[in-house]
Amino acid sequence: MGNVLTIILQRLTLGLLTLLIVSIVIFVAVNLLPGDFAQSILGQGATPEAVASIREDLGLDQPMVTRYFDWLGGVLRGDLGTSFAQANFASFTGTDSGATTVAQQIAPRFANTMFLAMITAIIAVPFSIFLGVLAALYRNTVFDRATNIFTLSSISSPEFFLAYILILFLAVLNPIFPSLSNIFEGMPFGERVEKSMLPALTLTLVVTAHMMRMTRAAIINLLASPYIEMARLKGLSPMRVIVKHALPNALAPIINVIALNLAYLITGVVVVEVVFVYPGIGQLFVDSVKIRDIPVVQACCLIFATAFILLNLTADIMSILSNPRLRHPK
Repeated sequence: MGNVLTIILQRLTLGLLTLLIVSIVIFVAVNLLPGDFAQSILGQGATPEAVASIREDLGLDQPMVTRYFDWLGGVLRGDLGTSFAQANFASFTGTDSGATTVAQQIAPRFANTMFLAMITAIIAVPFSIFLGVLAALYRNTVFDRATNIFTLSSISSPEFFLAYILILFLAVLNPIFPSLSNIFEGMPFGERVEKSMLPALTLTLVVTAHMMRMTRAAIINLLASPYIEMARLKGLSPMRVIVKHALPNALAPIINVIALNLAYLITGVVVVEVVFVYPGIGQLFVDSVKIRDIPVVQACCLIFATAFILLNLTADIMSILSNPRLRHPK
């Protein structure tokens, strides 16, 4: 048990170090984006004095290193900063009624993205494992080949292409689901699910292939094991052998690939949210990049990185706990 805790602590330390390095990369990359927020707000005819005044008000005149440590200190305190766009709107109008902090802007959008990820996971994970089990059971058959062709075709296609195909067949030719996911706070749960179905189905098509193929490969790899042969000799049905004996022992690689794809559902939804005008964090990220709202862009990137690192750490730890060979390395 002590060995397991040591390995987990090592993974957590490595994750924190990775997140620190990623925060530096995010800050530098965002601040190197072309364009200037103050210039874009005031227009091309702005005087240098006016631009300098806004940059001073927003702290953009400070050295990059100073601004990084100010930002990092705020993040560690739970303060993601103040939106440049909202702050300027409030200063021009003389009001402060809007949601000016980055956290206030991101919170509802992040909740929407998590809702979409949850709906997608509920559909994709059982569907992928089911397809993987069937493909392993009927390997090298027409069903196995057809399943592989379908899933590889879906993962090889760009997300926006899959999204438009689903819109064409499920919203235009057969109006089953709405083409726009204009959800809002207070919307009934059933209507919210209905409006989220097309983006959820698009993401399902994208992530199914990885999980299905890993499930299939892991199970096939175990079918030659002695205990599987013994189960067969006892007269158990092929489905029972796979579900009861092979699948539980194949969980470690399956958990890894599921966690990686769940991370994608949070970090890779930008294109899908833009296509369906889904009010999630990906849509907010794109809108903020357009207007050079640096604090919001930095916060969105940091949330994406944190979610990806946390889910990878979770997969790593669960693999350690479920695999005796990892718990007791030689």
